Amino acid sequence: MLLHYLLKNGRRQTNAIGLFVKLGRGGGTFAHKDIAFKFASWISAEFELYIIKDYQRLKEDETSKLSLTWNLHREISKINYKIHTDAIKEYLLKDLTNEQLSYKYASEADMLNVALFNKRAKQWREENPDLKGNMRDYAGLNELLVLANMESYNAILIGKGVNQKERMIELRKLARTQLMSLEKLGDSGIKKLEEKK
Repeated sequence: MLLHYLLKNGRRQTNAIGLFVKLGRGGGTFAHKDIAFKFASWISAEFELYIIKDYQRLKEDETSKLSLTWNLHREISKINYKIHTDAIKEYLLKDLTNEQLSYKYASEADMLNVALFNKRAKQWREENPDLKGNMRDYAGLNELLVLANMESYNAILIGKGVNQKERMIELRKLARTQLMSLEKLGDSGIKKLEEKK
């Protein structure tokens, strides 16, 4: 039914040739791949099942690769967090108790959250009580890349003695600029990087 419709109306509506017949030696009937798949599926249920299974496998592979990429970016962000906390410990925290250290680390992490996500960790947890983990665990690839850069840059600013208010202004600018650049680049930029591996 679909094949008949495509053959009858396809050329008229799309100005495209979906089926081509060549006579003589080396001749045959040639079809656009979509038409050929539909026709082959109609002839053989086994072939149709093969196409469906192969499509599902390809989608699973794609999802798996995206998941690996996300996990890699999340791990980079976690490593940069260590650089960030080391800078806090070295330049901001002198003779503080463990409780005070924890508060300062949380304060700096929240500053990054506000600069990137426009909300504190507590606010995110209140808005998402059913989700496990933290907002960074649910961030997109672009956000994780920017977060990793922000943590490194904040460590540099801390080392230079820049106060928290000025760092917040700088980090918000960095976050906005980099997110806009990555959005313009889109998925194609990430795919190109993956292809170079």
